[in-house]
Amino acid sequence: MHLRRSAHHVLGLVLAALLVTLSASPAGADETGLVPYYDPPFAADCVVHQFGEGQVPKLGSYPGDTLCVEYAKRDITLSTGGAVQFLLAEPARVLLILGKCRYWQQDHWSVQLAPGQTPVIRWDGSYWYDLGAGRAGARLRGLTVLGQPATIATAAAYVAPYSPELAAAFLKYGQGGDGASVTAGFPFNPFCPR
Repeated sequence: MHLRRSAHHVLGLVLAALLVTLSASPAGADETGLVPYYDPPFAADCVVHQFGEGQVPKLGSYPGDTLCVEYAKRDITLSTGGAVQFLLAEPARVLLILGKCRYWQQDHWSVQLAPGQTPVIRWDGSYWYDLGAGRAGARLRGLTVLGQPATIATAAAYVAPYSPELAAAFLKYGQGGDGASVTAGFPFNPFCPR
């Protein structure tokens, strides 16, 4: 029971950090710039490159300013080496986005000690940015901690005693309890096309 309570506290902090980061932009739909999550406006132009468990993308193989990827990350397992494969693939996955003006990543996470065990944490994610337009979005769906559903309402309840305003923002912008997007009103990178 104590482990589950601790996991929910960690989840609350993670979700709080995500929304605090997204709310740092000064302009947009309201005073915070936050709006409910939406897929990136350039989604229709995406060719989604899919990568399997632990698959390392070849750097330099994806030219252009727009990159859209989907990663399988369901085998982050200690007993089978899946966690090691994940760790070995991540540096290339991060380097792949350098210099990209528009990026959309969808991924499917599951971290467990051994196959068949209840995941320590599991979710499906969608994260994107458009540096020229000054927009970004992040969403977690199906988030569970130790097999228990964890929603934006969980995070809001956790932070409410410390920041009722942040808890209210979680509930307002967490469309279905799972994420937010932000518009900054200015380009994050003036060299990227609007």
